[in-house]
Amino acid sequence: MFKFIKKILLLVAFIPIQVLAQSNSTNNFNEEEYLNALIDTLIMINDEIVVTASRVGEKTPLTYSEINSKELMKSNQGADLPFLLQNTPSVIVTSDAGAGVGYTSMRIRGSDLTRINVTLNGVPINDAESNLVYFVDLPDLASSVDNIQIQRGVGNSSNGAAAFGASINIKTDEQTTEPFARLSSSIGSFKTIKNTLNFSTGRNKNGFNFNGRISKINSKGYIDRAYSDLFSYQLSASWSDENDFIKFMIMNGKEQTYQAWNGCPKDSLKTNPTFNPAGIMYDKNGNYIGYYENEIDKYNQTYYQLHYAHSFSPNLTLTSSAFMTTGKGYYENYKNNKKLSSYGLEPLVIGDTIIQRLNLIQQKWLDNKFYGINITLNQKAGKFDINYGGSWNKYDGDHYGIINWAEYPIPLNYRWYENTGKKEYYNIYISSNYEFNQYLNFFTEVQYRHIRYDLKGIHDDLNDITQNHIFNFWNPKGGVFYSIDENNSAYFSVAYSNREPNRDIYTDADEIQRKNVTHEKLIDYELGYSYKNRKIALSTNVFYMDYKDQLVMTGEINNVGNTIMMNVDKSYRLGLEGSLAYQANRYFALDFNFALSQNKIIDFIDYVELYDDKWNYLGQSTTNLGTTDISFSPNIISGLNLKVTPIKYLDIVFQEKYVGRQYIDNTSTLSRSLNPYFTSNVNINYEWKQNLFKTLNFNLAINNIFNNKYCSNAWIYRANVGDEEYIEDGYFPQAGINIMLGIIVEL
Repeated sequence: MFKFIKKILLLVAFIPIQVLAQSNSTNNFNEEEYLNALIDTLIMINDEIVVTASRVGEKTPLTYSEINSKELMKSNQGADLPFLLQNTPSVIVTSDAGAGVGYTSMRIRGSDLTRINVTLNGVPINDAESNLVYFVDLPDLASSVDNIQIQRGVGNSSNGAAAFGASINIKTDEQTTEPFARLSSSIGSFKTIKNTLNFSTGRNKNGFNFNGRISKINSKGYIDRAYSDLFSYQLSASWSDENDFIKFMIMNGKEQTYQAWNGCPKDSLKTNPTFNPAGIMYDKNGNYIGYYENEIDKYNQTYYQLHYAHSFSPNLTLTSSAFMTTGKGYYENYKNNKKLSSYGLEPLVIGDTIIQRLNLIQQKWLDNKFYGINITLNQKAGKFDINYGGSWNKYDGDHYGIINWAEYPIPLNYRWYENTGKKEYYNIYISSNYEFNQYLNFFTEVQYRHIRYDLKGIHDDLNDITQNHIFNFWNPKGGVFYSIDENNSAYFSVAYSNREPNRDIYTDADEIQRKNVTHEKLIDYELGYSYKNRKIALSTNVFYMDYKDQLVMTGEINNVGNTIMMNVDKSYRLGLEGSLAYQANRYFALDFNFALSQNKIIDFIDYVELYDDKWNYLGQSTTNLGTTDISFSPNIISGLNLKVTPIKYLDIVFQEKYVGRQYIDNTSTLSRSLNPYFTSNVNINYEWKQNLFKTLNFNLAINNIFNNKYCSNAWIYRANVGDEEYIEDGYFPQAGINIMLGIIVEL
C-alpha cells in the first residue's frame, strides 16, 4: 500500500518538480530532497500540528522571533533556558546563583514571568496561582526542544495565563526518521558538570517512534553555597499515519538547590560580592556562629501530556491535548530567636523559666496538581483559515508549614499553618486569517475566559485568607498583514487583554484591600515592517502597551506590616524594536537586535512606613511623584552575534549584550537602581568529520570575557525610623569570566 501511494505521489509531484527545477536551476535545486519533503508532508501528520493553536504564521500581524534546536544546541552547556534566549530582542535574564544554573528568570519588554504566557506543546506551564514559571523544575529542558517561538506583546495566547509582556511557545522533540543516540557532556567553572543522553528509535514502517532524554546537572554556583543538584528525564512515544497522530509524553524534573534568593546586601557588593545571607546562624546575643547546611529548596515536578490529531480532510483538522502536572516539595529555613506566638504556640514553661522565643527549623510545603484539556478545530474554507478552540483547566494546591526541629520541646512536626488554593478556568475562542488577495491578509481573534479562584485556610502569618474570586474576560485582537512585494512586508495589530491578580496579591492584602484590588487591563498596539532577500533579513516594529490598573509595588502595607502590590490607574510602554540578520558570505554572519523604550507610570504615589526611634509604628507617608519609570524596565537593550567561520566546520561566535539602567522600585531614584552593564561571550564550535561517529562536536564557551562586575536583579525595602532612612536590600551579582567545555557524540 505504501509503495502504491509513493508511486501516486511521484506522478502528482512530477510537474511541480520540473517547474521548480527549471526556476531554481542556478540555486542547486535537489529533486530528491524536494520529493522526500513532499512525501513526508503528505503521508503523515507532522507533530508540529500539536502547537498550531498557540503559534502564529508568517503572515500573522504579530511580533515574534523563533529559535530552533540547532541554535540552542550550540550554546546548551547546562544553563537554564532563559540564558539560552537572552540574545533575542527585549530579553533580560538573571540568576540567583550568578552563573545561569539553578533559579533563573527573565523579563521581556520589562515584564517578568508572571506576565509571560509559557506553553509546552500548547499546554500551559505557568503556575496557576503565582503565574510564575520555575525553569529550575525543568532542568535541561533545552535538550528536549525542537523549536521555540517568542511572541512579544499580547501575542496569540489562546491557552494558559494572560500574556502581558510576551508568550513563549515551546515545542519538544519531533518524530525522527532515523534512530540515533547522542551524548552531550560539559564541564567548567564553579564545578559545573552536565551530562545528557538523547535517543530515538526513529519512525518505523508502521509509524511508531520512541524518543527520550536523561540529564544530570551539578554546579556550586558563583554565590556562596548556591549549589544546584538537578536531574530530569523526558520520554515520548508517538504514532502517525496519513490521517492521525498520537503522542504521549512524560517529563520529570527534580531539583535541590541551596537558597540564594535573598541576594547580597548592597554594602557587601564591593568587599564580598559572593556573600550569601541565607542560612546564617546567630547566638542569643546576635553573634555569628556559622551557617545552616540544609537551607535548601527541594522540589519534584512531573508533566504528563497526551496529544491526538486527526485530519478529516486537507481542509479540516482536529487537535486535542489532555495533561496533568504534579508537583511536591518544600524549602527549609533555620530561624533565629523567633516568637512562639508567631507560630500560634503558647510560651513554654521550663522550671522557673518562661520561654517566649527560640531557634527552630521550619519547612514550607507545596503539594499540587494541575490538569486540563485543550481542543482546536482548524478549517480552511476558501480564503479563510479558521481556528475554533477551547480549554478547561483545574488547579488544586495544598500549602502548609512544619516545624521539624526546635531547641526546646514542641509538638513533633507541628503544622502552624495550612491552606488550599483551588483555581478553575476555561476559555473558548475563534481566530481567523483571511487572505483578501495575494498582498493583503486580515487576522481576527476573540477569546472568552472564565476564572474561579478559591482560597481557604490559615496563611503563614496566621491570618485567615479564606476568600473567592470570579472573573469573566473578553479578549479580542485583530490586525492586517500587507505583502508589499516579494521582499517587503508590513503589519499592524491591536489586542486587548485582561489579567487576574495572582496568589500573593490576595494573601498579602488585608480584607479591605482585597475588595479594592481589581484585575489588570492592557491594549497593545503593534506596527511592524520587514525586508528579506538572500543575504539580509531586517525587521523593525513600534509598540505601545497601554495599561489600566496595572499592579505594582507602591510601598503600601497591609494591617500586619507586609508590603503588597496595588493597582495604579495609568501606565504604558512605548518602544521601538529591531533586528538585522546579515549573511555576508560563508565566512561571516551578523545578527543584531535592539529595543528602545519608555516605560512610565502616570501620577505614581509613593508610600513609606514611619516608625519612631523605638520602632513603634506611626503610619505611612505618601508622596505624589508624578510620572515615574516602571521598575526593571531599561530604556535600551541591545544584542549582537557575530559568527566567523574561518575554516569549514569551525564556528566562532562573538556575543555582546547591553542592558541600560534599571530602577529597583517605581520611584526613579538613582541610588535605588542597577547600573547599566555590558557583557561579552565567545562560543567556539567545531565539528570533527570522521568515520567512527555520526557526529562529533567540540564546543567551548567563554562567558563575560572582560570580567565585568554587574548585578542583574535586586529588591529593596525602606522605611523612616526616627529621622533616618532605614533600608534592607538584596542584589544579585553575576559571575565574572567563566568557561564551559563540552563534547557532543552522536551514533
